[in-house]
Amino acid sequence: MINPQDIFTISSQKQFEKIALKVFRFQYENNLVYKEFCDFMNTDVQKIKSLQQIPFLPIQFFKSHDIVSNTDVIQETFTSSGTTGMITSKHLVTDISLYGQSYRNAFSEFYGNIEDYAVLALLPSYLERSGSSLIYMVEDLIKLSNNEDSGFYLHNYDKLITKLVELDNSGQNVILIGVTYALLDLVEKQKFHLKNTIIMETGGMKGKRKEMIREELHEILCNGFGVQNIHSEYGMTELLSQAYSPGNGIFECPAWMQILTRDTEDAMTYIDYGKTGGINVIDLANINSCSFIATQDLGKKYPNNSFEVLGRFDNSDIRGCNLMVI
Repeated sequence: MINPQDIFTISSQKQFEKIALKVFRFQYENNLVYKEFCDFMNTDVQKIKSLQQIPFLPIQFFKSHDIVSNTDVIQETFTSSGTTGMITSKHLVTDISLYGQSYRNAFSEFYGNIEDYAVLALLPSYLERSGSSLIYMVEDLIKLSNNEDSGFYLHNYDKLITKLVELDNSGQNVILIGVTYALLDLVEKQKFHLKNTIIMETGGMKGKRKEMIREELHEILCNGFGVQNIHSEYGMTELLSQAYSPGNGIFECPAWMQILTRDTEDAMTYIDYGKTGGINVIDLANINSCSFIATQDLGKKYPNNSFEVLGRFDNSDIRGCNLMVI
């Protein structure tokens, strides 16, 4: 049996691989859907000795199956956003404390003490539905900041503008975390010259605006907010960990999370650093669900375990990984 706390003490690649292989075997034995998928892929569990040999579950399975690795009570169900009539992903969480530990530790690792910040959240499309793991995290970070000025903003842009300018001018460190289209709406209403604020974009246009390439988007936001860099958060409903980018779209993972990049035509083949491929995520905090997920994102991995997200597969179709009926 694995002690989940071991996940948050990882300090080397060797230790990561050792725990990841243990988690793989645990999930193969305890997660029926993942076991069936591995068996369908003719996986000989005894021969799995490296991360590259582990089968990664296509993320679409979270839309059609209950992905759990134990029989404990479901404490939270996180769901993905989607347009009307669209099948959404659901992530059944049997130990919500692991999620809290994951995002709190990661935030501390990348940004320091949460109490040093006022946390302002502009996440309308997430707030307007239930089951968002992002809202769960940000709500907790707002509480942990212990700052009376921290809080959510829905469509009250004028109030947010006043608060943001006031806090930044006072020398207060601020994190403004916002869904991309809402941040663009904000800088169209007001041009800022912020000195003490981190702008963190998360998610995309949510059907509200046309998609943009990152360079163009970040240039508009940098000019609009008067900042040097736009930070980004990479997370998803199906994960319990996030990667963060301090700028230039290059993400770094906490110690218990890594990505691999697979060949877009052959899901079981991995490609070299700096080449574009499908993003496979290892999230060891997902021990009670599935820690090995083949996403629909395209990206590049770099030698220091950082990575870049370049877009998504056409029609959200994972070529070479369409083993959807098991």
